[in-house]
Amino acid sequence: MARAAHGEDGPFDDVDRIAVLRGGGIGDLLSALPALDALSQTYRPAHLTLLTTPLLAALLEDRPGPWDRVAVVPTFPDAPDASGHTWRDDPRTGELVSALQAEQIGLAAQLHGGGKNSNPFVLALGAAHTVGCSTPDADPLERQLTHLYYQREVDRWLEVVALAGAETSRLEPRLAAVPADAEAAAPWLQTEARGLVVVHPGATDPRRRWPAHRFAHVAAALAEEGWQVLVVGDPGERELAEGIAHDAVATAPSAAHRIGSAAGQTDLHALVGLLDAARLVVANDSGPRHLAQALGTPTASVYWGPNLVNAGPRQRRMHRVQISWRQLCPVCGADGTDPFGRSCDHSDPWVADVQADDVLDDARALLAGR
Repeated sequence: MARAAHGEDGPFDDVDRIAVLRGGGIGDLLSALPALDALSQTYRPAHLTLLTTPLLAALLEDRPGPWDRVAVVPTFPDAPDASGHTWRDDPRTGELVSALQAEQIGLAAQLHGGGKNSNPFVLALGAAHTVGCSTPDADPLERQLTHLYYQREVDRWLEVVALAGAETSRLEPRLAAVPADAEAAAPWLQTEARGLVVVHPGATDPRRRWPAHRFAHVAAALAEEGWQVLVVGDPGERELAEGIAHDAVATAPSAAHRIGSAAGQTDLHALVGLLDAARLVVANDSGPRHLAQALGTPTASVYWGPNLVNAGPRQRRMHRVQISWRQLCPVCGADGTDPFGRSCDHSDPWVADVQADDVLDDARALLAGR
């Protein structure tokens, strides 16, 4: 069993209800799953409510996990919006907080950042006990971990719940596929191919996006070797994905029938189903890459070095990474390693020095089981 905090931090007594706050993107949610497992195992049979965003709630709907209930926070406790409004200004969020107060939460866990914006929300729940991360400008919790930016996120949240005495043997995120995932993905699958390779060329931060022509090079080579290659992404990535598929077809016209794009054309069930069905996912440091790993699918990915610290896979048998160690902006030379803010406004890729053949070698090795 793994505990990553001081040994004197034992479990709290008489905890019947637990509330956990976790928002952000798909990768952010997945990084907290081992911590949720630890809370569920340690405090069984306490009722665990995960407080999250509409996107993440949709991903988890009807999916088994260490939660008993998933509740959407209408206005999430992030930084104020452009008008200065916060969760406190939203009546619907106030109603949720009041309902949770009435439930008499025994333990509230803040697994959403350094706490400047999220700790006040967690404290407002009126829980008997609180744990979480805190920066110097955050409201203090009963037991807290100093938020230091460069730490693997999975380990950070395991340390936080260990403050409540929570233990687990699961150190990597795992997410279960459900029949609806396979059903939604089925129309996209080619049974005559050797298997499916999914490519995801997007990333929330444009600096993490590997150049499109390199993805096209990898896609073309794998399609020529008999693999179905399907590029995925959200509606905002559709043009990027279709461009990669087009360029891959131009490079490997004899394999054109095995190359396609599903970007902007799938719901969450289909995305999960495709990632689960794939023999390999080739991607940047992105939500779909993290989702593939949680589903147990091998990944060949491109990372910027500092991001690897926080969000990289621990093991290499199923997950290979090619790393850019660039520290300075490729346009202006500004230092990009400051964790507390961007040093410039340029969005050019910081990972362009990773070569296509190196990622292709990783992909081939994983597909061959090496």
